[in-house]
Amino acid sequence: MSIKLGPAGVPLSCKGRTIVEGMDDIISLGLETMEVQTVRMVAPQHFEQYWQAGVLANKTDFEMNIHGPYYSELLGGKVERGRSLAKIEATLQAARTINARHITLHAGHYGDFGRGHAANEQVANVFSGIVDRIHEIWHDDEDEFPVFPWIKDGTPSKIGVETSGRQELWGSLEEVLEVVNHVEGTVPVLNIAHIHARGHGQMRTSEDYGELFDVVRESIGTKEFYCHFSGVEHRTGNAMHYTQIKKSDLNFEPLAEFIVEDGGWLDITLISDSPLLEHDAMYMMQNIEKSRHKQLERKAREDRRRALALQTGKSEEELRSKETQIAQARKTAATPAPAAQDAPAEPAKEEKAPAEAKKAPKAKASKAKKESKKAEEKEDDDVFDFDEEDDDLF
Repeated sequence: MSIKLGPAGVPLSCKGRTIVEGMDDIISLGLETMEVQTVRMVAPQHFEQYWQAGVLANKTDFEMNIHGPYYSELLGGKVERGRSLAKIEATLQAARTINARHITLHAGHYGDFGRGHAANEQVANVFSGIVDRIHEIWHDDEDEFPVFPWIKDGTPSKIGVETSGRQELWGSLEEVLEVVNHVEGTVPVLNIAHIHARGHGQMRTSEDYGELFDVVRESIGTKEFYCHFSGVEHRTGNAMHYTQIKKSDLNFEPLAEFIVEDGGWLDITLISDSPLLEHDAMYMMQNIEKSRHKQLERKAREDRRRALALQTGKSEEELRSKETQIAQARKTAATPAPAAQDAPAEPAKEEKAPAEAKKAPKAKASKAKKESKKAEEKEDDDVFDFDEEDDDLF
């Protein structure tokens, strides 16, 4: 099992805001990948950064990836499609320069095609042309790049077809898998937040993730997955916007549990699309480590239970039941009794002290008057009889 995590873009905590400095920060955090964002356009002045990033990635085995333009219209008219392909061309050039392993692309709105086989066929034809173009760029014999050894010795970037999060956009899981099945050189980009939103909040348990990865594996026969993850706010099957993971109904813990428990066959790259970028990437890494610790603890308990069963002659089920009873008894003992909570507070008794304190001066004054009359003095002495200890209180 191989897991690589990283943010979609330069980390928020990076002071320099350049791709190379962002890579340094990502590596120092213990992360292993990033996705360069060219979501609107690729500016020519950025190519020096891309070249430096490619050299660093090649020396450190750091996995670089790149995201193409968000606003593609591959199902639009000739003009719209040509405009989108021009933006994608710049992304392909940048991908070669940084040695990107994956290029993530969108198809855009359904346009006049609507859902169905015709739209899927059109998208497949366009992506087939994009795959041919990346191979042409990568194996251009007229250009010599002695400082780019990955171009001569490496393999071209994989063209990623991303799932979309809105009903009016092409890119349901089924549509993406159909296109990837027909176009060699493409891979599905599983945006979990989009799949969750488009499925009305369907990704909730580790079993849901098991079904998702099994469907992809059975459809295209792969164990390598490129995924995006983030919290998401969604309504009526449409993603509204990304949120941090902790503020979404899309939890990462079930995915971490699946990866650790049943994902030994996976080779997965997880990109954090969260507004918190590297912070949520670290959060995902911590959750995976927690799941690993839980797995180790469970295996240790099972081994101990198995050894005790051999020593005592009891079955493992009996020992497991006994452990459950002991744990329940400890939990009950740790819970405070209701009677203790309902008991009257002790200070209530002390409230009488001020009342007695008020009576004491009156007792002394009346005692002074009683000296003139012996009968009254005797009667009052019976009522107000203070010993020495009482006098010490005032």
